[in-house]
Amino acid sequence: MHTLIVILGGLLLFAILALIGRSIPWLRHHLLAVFTLFWFIASAINMTVGIVHAGYSFMAELPIFFVVFLIPVALAWAVNRKRQR
Repeated sequence: MHTLIVILGGLLLFAILALIGRSIPWLRHHLLAVFTLFWFIASAINMTVGIVHAGYSFMAELPIFFVVFLIPVALAWAVNRKRQR
């Protein structure tokens, strides 16, 4: 359940950045790069919390990190590609 909530948080972050990008021209052009950087940092923090506080090993958290990171980035890439057409 936690993984799903974090993934939805990533999609919410992308939506917020897309809305802000409407009024900031440079963000509109670099939306995907900015989102990917922010989401990578947030995903890494989530993985670190899983390792430090929940007691999971790095190798146990790594596949979850990839899922949490890649699903929102892939959906953001698809939306961004569709918006540019």
